[in-house]
Amino acid sequence: MRIVDKIENAKKTLFSFEILPPLKGKSIDSIYKCIDGLYEFEPAFIDVTYHREEYILKKRADGGFDRISTRKRPGTVAICASIQSKYKVDAVPHIICGGFSKEDTENALIDLDFLGIENVLALRGDNLKSESHFTPEPLGNSNALELIHQVKNMNNGIYLDEELGNPTPTSFCIGAACYPEKHQDAPNFKSDLNFLKRKVEAGAEFLTTQMFFDNIKYFDFVAHCREEGISVPIIPGIKPITKRNQLYLLPKIFNSDIPFELSNEIEKAKTDEAVKQIGIEWCIVQCKELKSLGVPVIHFYTMGFAETTKAIAKAIY
Repeated sequence: MRIVDKIENAKKTLFSFEILPPLKGKSIDSIYKCIDGLYEFEPAFIDVTYHREEYILKKRADGGFDRISTRKRPGTVAICASIQSKYKVDAVPHIICGGFSKEDTENALIDLDFLGIENVLALRGDNLKSESHFTPEPLGNSNALELIHQVKNMNNGIYLDEELGNPTPTSFCIGAACYPEKHQDAPNFKSDLNFLKRKVEAGAEFLTTQMFFDNIKYFDFVAHCREEGISVPIIPGIKPITKRNQLYLLPKIFNSDIPFELSNEIEKAKTDEAVKQIGIEWCIVQCKELKSLGVPVIHFYTMGFAETTKAIAKAIY
């Protein structure tokens, strides 16, 4: 079922979460273990991330180097198909720009359509570790807006090959990311909001936020969106802090501000377990407020582990 239809028909705040494909060479059992741990909360959908190909330089015997392609987490499409078959839960694959030509994207979307997957989350994707800024694939989409246009075109029966006779339209419900504290590459909040509006106008039907730790930032962001005429559902994305070093890593990676009250408590904690418990308790308070104020879904970034998300979900669902 389309995510927007699930939200429209729901009589309560829905539960969903994101998982990472296993590392290359590992089995799908870790995915099943995570889902099994959270299945009792009746997830409305499960996001599956996509990780682009990266490259390493391998030294040859003659002293030169070969550029070797690697893919650390393959399997997004297959995992989505497996989730829908095994659990009867809608899977939402991430579709990214990095590493994909437009033809690659079209072929991936055709596969997803054949598999009966109705929802996608259209993202630009991250920089390669070797890049100072995002570099699109040759003949690929440069950003999420272009990617949304391509998916929407396919929904309208417009494929890259203009000579196709009567191509069958797809029917993807398109989601996009949004950033309550602005995307790290945006020059300012207003320009980021304008770009988000363009994504919605292009065809994004729901939005999922980057993680945040202060609900005021989410509610202020939603208010700004509504003022700009962005009326689609805005799903809050939540992650508990579970390790002390995340106080410094998360703001740098995700441009997410951590409230002083939270960081102060974590810095005073004596053990790793105490840090995790502080993060869980903070997140429970966040989620209870979000739920009480009627957010459509609470979406958890699990990083592939069910334990902390389960502790939070038990307290609020």
